[in-house]
Amino acid sequence: MRDTVARPPSRLRGFLSFLRRDLRAALALGVLVLLLVVAVLAPWLSPYAPTTQNVSNMLAEPSAAHWLGTDDLGRDILSRLIYGAPASLFASFLAVSIAVAIGVPIGLAAGYFGGWVDDLISRAIDTLLSFPAIVLAIAVTSALGVGLTNGMIAVGIVFSPQLARLARARTLVVRSELYVDAARCFGASSRHILWRHVLPNAIQPVIVQVTLLLAAALLAEASLSFLGLGIQPPNPSWGAMLARAYQTMEVAPEQMYPPGLAILVTALAFNALGESLRVALDPTLKK
Repeated sequence: MRDTVARPPSRLRGFLSFLRRDLRAALALGVLVLLLVVAVLAPWLSPYAPTTQNVSNMLAEPSAAHWLGTDDLGRDILSRLIYGAPASLFASFLAVSIAVAIGVPIGLAAGYFGGWVDDLISRAIDTLLSFPAIVLAIAVTSALGVGLTNGMIAVGIVFSPQLARLARARTLVVRSELYVDAARCFGASSRHILWRHVLPNAIQPVIVQVTLLLAAALLAEASLSFLGLGIQPPNPSWGAMLARAYQTMEVAPEQMYPPGLAILVTALAFNALGESLRVALDPTLKK
């Protein structure tokens, strides 16, 4: 009889097991996957072009022709909501990607090398964190110029100190482990140690924070677009739709509900998934 060796569960199997145990995470992930599908299939799912105007049918109530009604320019709200999904989700992922690209390497360097490198980076992080995030994002956007990409670059720069501080704190713990000392004894370079040993063991809390920052980035994009510093008309985004609906709030307040609920549900889904991941990756929080 051939001996059988027990294999460790694959990452996919472990992830599916996690979703079966945590209904909140499964529901949040389902909502996010649905939104991604809507964003990808927006040209096929949208009943109208998002910029098509019909001035003879302005502020129309929901009907069979326009399920969510029309805005003050006669544009179909459902179509703009669907087309706003890719813009808002792209903005969130772009901002967080920039934050990761800036914050994680800086945090790793500060925690691993210490000394004057740590002091210099830590003071810069503390300085950036002393400013309100949205105020700093508005200042950076004003310097770079209005627009969705510039706005998300600004948000990414604003969020990077949070990831840098988290990566630094975790690196301070990992760099004192025996396997890191063993790698140094065998002559491994600092680059090799950071890439092969420190980063894989310091990344878990960063992953959780990234999930939570996606919700914050979505709200930041909505805020910048609401103020006219994000995506520019006539291109749709949920924040821009809110800004447009605000102008007609006294006449048609129901127009604020679709983009507002879309932002709320998406942000809650990101937060719920992040909280579930935090509990799953931190043994001290498990019941």
